[in-house]
Amino acid sequence: MGSTRAGSLRWAVVLTGAVVLVATAPPGAFAQAPTLFAQEPAPVTQQSTPPAPEPARSKKLDWETGEGHSYFIPAFEIGTFIGALNGINRAISDTNTYDTDWNSIKKNFTTHEVIDNDPFSVNQIGHPYQGSVYYGLARSSGLNYWQSLAYSLAGSLLWETVGETTPPSLNDNIASGIAGSFVGEALFRMASLLLEGGGEKPGFWRELGAAAISPPLGLNRLIFGDRFDAIFPSRNPEVFIRLRLGATLTTDIDTGGLVEDTKTYEGSLDYSIIYGLPGKPGYKYTRPFDYFTFDINIVPDADPISNLIENAAVRGMLVGTNYELGADYRGIVGLFGIFDYLSPQVFRISTTALGLGTVGQWWLTRRIALQGTLIGSVGFGAAGTVGDKDERDYHYGITPEGLLGLRAIFGERLMLDATGRTYFVAGKGAGGGISTSDIGGEIINRVNVGFTVRVWGPHGIGVQYLLSTRDTSVQGLGDRHQRVETISLTYNFLGHTRFGAVEWRPEVLASR
Repeated sequence: MGSTRAGSLRWAVVLTGAVVLVATAPPGAFAQAPTLFAQEPAPVTQQSTPPAPEPARSKKLDWETGEGHSYFIPAFEIGTFIGALNGINRAISDTNTYDTDWNSIKKNFTTHEVIDNDPFSVNQIGHPYQGSVYYGLARSSGLNYWQSLAYSLAGSLLWETVGETTPPSLNDNIASGIAGSFVGEALFRMASLLLEGGGEKPGFWRELGAAAISPPLGLNRLIFGDRFDAIFPSRNPEVFIRLRLGATLTTDIDTGGLVEDTKTYEGSLDYSIIYGLPGKPGYKYTRPFDYFTFDINIVPDADPISNLIENAAVRGMLVGTNYELGADYRGIVGLFGIFDYLSPQVFRISTTALGLGTVGQWWLTRRIALQGTLIGSVGFGAAGTVGDKDERDYHYGITPEGLLGLRAIFGERLMLDATGRTYFVAGKGAGGGISTSDIGGEIINRVNVGFTVRVWGPHGIGVQYLLSTRDTSVQGLGDRHQRVETISLTYNFLGHTRFGAVEWRPEVLASR
């Protein structure tokens, strides 16, 4: 019975994807499909006027009408990508994990999904990025968010059953299929925004930059030329981009008795974008990710290399609307898709979640603005220590999360910001000597306080304080408490003259 239910679940996912494609297809997309029960056409009399021929469907992509998109191209590309990835892994791997054949495929289609114990960075960074490739191939072929989500889910399912001999993994399907769509849409939007800034014919460097941000988009623009060279219309959102380069000092660290080779000094490279800040006159939130934030922090001298990415986060509004409160407040409210990855030297956490929340801006005075974010979410996550080489101190499970962010902007000179995040991972142990039936919990907190001063033009300096804590209890290992405090001094390249403060007040706009 269990095998039958597992197989039925997978076919249900495939059928659900097909329904999404049909339901979201533009009118007439399947008009040329044959019909078994079509009536014979009425004979044409001498008085009859021959019907006008229907215009041929354009092969050039039009993002507004959906004309020129393709369902077949991304399906073929995803299948080819999975086959190539499997072949490469067969050649370089010293295990039989990738030696798939018909028997392993048949077995995987009728096997219960499991929670695997692959390395944390593989599951929580590698799989979301792999899923973003599936998603990006569909998105850059002209499909909308929901249709592309169906492709990332199907691609993940295909890899788990055909690409590996191990049983299909629930956590991998969530990370690849769902988190992959969040990461993929953010990358697609950022790459498209870069291309859009170059006009109808972006130059070489913009094309190269867009391909680096979203390789599937660059690939399809290169291979298919005019077919997919139309640039996705951003509809002119308010955008705040910040690039930070700095040095980090660890002022206090409690490893929980596991990690000895921690670093006191580290480099830091951080990129963040807020896309679709609320309040801009005329901007509407009609598509998924018309508002999103993307942040990634890289530690160039990280050791081990698995700690290269210290923080990665994507939050995009899937469904929602804008609202007003009086003359001085504008906001958005809706359902958010969330992907978080956090690794502050001694522990790690990652989650894929859906949450309800609001983002808004309030003009306190003519020159002082207060921006805020409040989101409560529930997802599926994982958390564990870095120092436990056997990864026994490691949990998968349901992960509620709360986020509160505040930012005070003082004209064009100063910005103060503070963000707090709390995660609770309640789930099963993974790997090592702990049975997956052992239930444990993790409470992880992250607090960030900082200020940025604009010195000249887009250039500024900033100071940031970070506190990250982890408290858990693991069967056979006891209680564990870990803590990391850091202070960073950074150079900031700022992409907005007022730190992202949006102006909508008529009297102020008229005076400019």
